[in-house]
Amino acid sequence: MKQVADGVFALELEMNLSGRSRVIHPVLIAGAEGATLVDAGLPGQLDDLRREVAAAGADFGDIRRVVLTHQDIDHIGALPEVVGALEGDVEVLAHEDDRPYIEGERTPIKLSPERLARMVSSLPGDERRRMESLLASPPSARLTRTLSDGEVLPVHGGIRVIHTPGHTPGHISLFLEGARVLISGDELNVEDGELVGPAEGATPDMERALASLAKLAPCDVEYVICYHGGVYGPGARERISALAEGR
Repeated sequence: MKQVADGVFALELEMNLSGRSRVIHPVLIAGAEGATLVDAGLPGQLDDLRREVAAAGADFGDIRRVVLTHQDIDHIGALPEVVGALEGDVEVLAHEDDRPYIEGERTPIKLSPERLARMVSSLPGDERRRMESLLASPPSARLTRTLSDGEVLPVHGGIRVIHTPGHTPGHISLFLEGARVLISGDELNVEDGELVGPAEGATPDMERALASLAKLAPCDVEYVICYHGGVYGPGARERISALAEGR
């Protein structure tokens, strides 16, 4: 867990998919209006989330809303467990374009039979069967309501919703205006200490995802929290502008 700004914490959860171990970064935002969790990790990571929230000095029961940046299983996996642990007293928010995938009406875009076969083909037997079981029945949960581009959630000094499609149709980034922190989901990544754009191998519409970078450039961002790679900053705005210009 790393504190990025007052009340803003990049959580750290270990993830092992396709035989590769790495760390993912849901975000906890604490405040007088209750806490906000951005993204929810993989299925089975509820206890890990509880530990990270406690390490941030917060009470898990203070979470009042979960905002999902997009539909991928490493972002929504533990959502049913989180909602169940909070006994339904929680808002679940995401963009309309990813709603049918999150609610289980459609198979998540990246879990098509063809992509699933590619993901598990190189794994040893036991690991392949575990992954097939995990990915074949993706978790789902009902949204309380959907979010729109440019909407500002009136909590934590204002959270601006920025629709950044490409990685998925309904991918969003979140700008915490008061804290000058951007939560980029998978629109941005940190690799070897450098801020980079969306990962091509995980982004079905790379052209659209690159175009979405221009929507982030005007934001006065000091720090970025990337789901893959963690925290980048200070002075993140200059690097985001360079990426938006293709530099």
